[in-house]
Amino acid sequence: MENPGRRPYRMGARAAAMEATRARITEAAIGLWARRWYDDVTLQHIADEAGVSVQTIVNHFDGKDGLAEAVADLVAARTADAREAPAGDVAAIVAVLFEDYERHGDANVLWIAQIDRVPALARAAAHARAQHREWLGRVFADRLPAGGPAREHALALHHAATDVYLWKLWRRDLGLPRRDAERAMRDLVASIDPRKGDDE
Repeated sequence: MENPGRRPYRMGARAAAMEATRARITEAAIGLWARRWYDDVTLQHIADEAGVSVQTIVNHFDGKDGLAEAVADLVAARTADAREAPAGDVAAIVAVLFEDYERHGDANVLWIAQIDRVPALARAAAHARAQHREWLGRVFADRLPAGGPAREHALALHHAATDVYLWKLWRRDLGLPRRDAERAMRDLVASIDPRKGDDE
């Protein structure tokens, strides 16, 4: 007769194994989609990378779109964790942002380029914009007006000055060294006068 006391252990081990499988699949998808277009990556590619079957991916995520949603959630959570910065310290804030962009900026740009045809990426991009805006409001709280149109104007300026496409312009299109690109972003952020436009 089976020992009832072993069942919780077996169930716990099974849950841990399932979670490990999901993690391998999502990591494989992140790695492939960071380098290649969404449509060019098949479930078979992801399965081969993760060491699982296509059916296993379907069982866990219901298919490619479900996997894309899970990837978007994971990337958003990691971005939030990676962007801890002291409020009000422009140099430290820009340094944290650049660290994130240097690791994930190319993938972000690749994903943004596909939002018109991949709904999961469009939702992820919208969430990322909202997340970035909330982060700006927190780390630049000392530089922003309390509320109203003036705050919205100041937030828009800070958003533009810290956008991933500006990083791409400096680092990829113009080929600036990281040190120079980071300095350019610091100078641009520091030059913003949040009080300008209060009376407009």
